[in-house]
Amino acid sequence: MPNRRNKWLPREPSADVTGRVFLIPYSGCGASMYRAWPHQHDGVDLLPVELPGHETRFSEPNFETYQELAKLMADALAPYLDLPYAFFGHCGSALAAYEVSSEITRAGLPQPARLYVSSQVAPQDGPFGRYLRMDDEELAEELTKLSRELGGELHPDLISLYVEVLRADVETNKRYVVPDPFRLSCPITSIGWTEDVEIRHDTMGGWSACGDTTFELLSGLHHRFIDAPPELLKVLCDGLGRGD
Repeated sequence: MPNRRNKWLPREPSADVTGRVFLIPYSGCGASMYRAWPHQHDGVDLLPVELPGHETRFSEPNFETYQELAKLMADALAPYLDLPYAFFGHCGSALAAYEVSSEITRAGLPQPARLYVSSQVAPQDGPFGRYLRMDDEELAEELTKLSRELGGELHPDLISLYVEVLRADVETNKRYVVPDPFRLSCPITSIGWTEDVEIRHDTMGGWSACGDTTFELLSGLHHRFIDAPPELLKVLCDGLGRGD
């Protein structure tokens, strides 16, 4: 385990665990979106990832493609792939999670035990989602609405700042056209949500083309994952925890 702080990980990984799940924040957000999550569950480290151009790394250039991000992330996280591990991504970050899993496999690094993708269509079925059609004013309205739904109120100056980051991430998503996806050797778990109107669970079947895929349907709306529901933690840590 390296001693120097890794800017990709706000919290140093623990050595006293049986596995790790790297949590990638979705479009427009940083690692703090996982602040309600426990640091560990069932002996598994739950590690939010900070992306370039976001939150504590806002001064750095944002990534323009998920493939570019994957190369950078694979290199940065390589020292922490010494235990069974997985990636989790929700909505746009599911595509980043898939790409970094693909990059790690191609690079010959220790492969993930599993990839977890939540509320996102498979690479070959996108780009998809209403956010991709919004202008900046509409994105600002969505951010304000979401902030209130989650119990907060963003200052107008912060809304403007977040829109800038979200716009860059949305453009990355729009550029992501993958008609013939790389097939992973690790298994995939596709996670849908019963009340999700953004990405319906019945649109996610294409992940089977990206690897051996298991489908899970959990109860809740599109953003329920933010609260770290117990059933989601169980899905993520099965196979990596002390009880397995």
